[in-house]
This record gives sequence, structure tokens and C-alpha cells, in this order.
Amino acid sequence: MYKKKVSHNINESIKQSQIRIVGEGVESKICTVNEAIKLANDLGVDVVEINSNVSPVICKLIRYDKFLYEEKRKLKETKKKNREQQIEVKEIRLTPSTDTHDLNFKLKHSINFLTDGDKVKVVMKFAGREIVHKEKGEKLMLEFALKLEEHGIVEALPKLEGKRMFMILRPKK
Repeated sequence: MYKKKVSHNINESIKQSQIRIVGEGVESKICTVNEAIKLANDLGVDVVEINSNVSPVICKLIRYDKFLYEEKRKLKETKKKNREQQIEVKEIRLTPSTDTHDLNFKLKHSINFLTDGDKVKVVMKFAGREIVHKEKGEKLMLEFALKLEEHGIVEALPKLEGKRMFMILRPKK
């Protein structure tokens, strides 16, 4: 009946002798595959194996193309929900010599990220001998966090790794 590659067992390709049939307008019952196929032909639908991990196997009386459409739609919906739940981490880069105007500009971006529900990773990069004044960088990062206090919460305090210092802020709920 179907020329395309079929990913589910349908009609005659169901190997079990006893199956449980379900479907719209059909009483749920246990019967043989031949009885189910006969009933499906009368209704103009197919017998589609839904769950083969139980005994007896559960099969649904439905048009196979409609069944594939519903499966694809459910998969698309779950992917959409997963995508909505994902939180991105946006990165803001600073240096110990970042000026107030630049800092305010980066603050605005951070506020936008936090209101969108994303986390903000603030990275202080020390170039050359700036690492000698790491307190200056840490102070700047803490001021940055203090200015974002009404929009986000500090998840991880400034931490030095090599010549970079990291701090992570998460949005307030």
C-alpha cells in the first residue's frame, strides 16, 4: 500500500498474533492481526503499531499519513518547548582600563540580556602587566554587578583564571 520506507509496523508487517487495538470510534479490545486489518479496511484506515514493548502490542486504527503528520507535529512542539527553555550565556568583555562611558554602554547591553532571560558572563581580560593590578579589575567587576543589582543576581563571584577574571550573573525572576 505504501511505496515509501515505512518506519512503523503497519497492517501485514505486524508480527504478533494478538494485538490490542485503539482508535477513534473503535472500542479498545484484544484481537488477532487479521481481525484488526479487516476492521481497518471496513473503516478505510490502517493498523499502526504504536507500542511494541508491552504484551499484547498496542496498535492504533488510523490513516498512516495522518499518524505521521501527528508524530511530526508533536516532535516539532517538543523541540520548540526545549528551545524556549534554553538559557543562553551572553558574554560582556571588560578591561581594567574600561572607561565610564564604555562601562555604561556595556551595562545597557547586560540589562537587555538579563531582561531577555539570558545569563551574562562578565570577562575581565588583563593584557600585559595589567595583571599586577588585579584588585582594580575585581573592583570594576563588583561595581558592574552592583549597578545590575535590580536586574540580575551574581551567580558566581569574580574568579581569576590565568589572565582572565570571570563573573556570572543570572536574571532575577
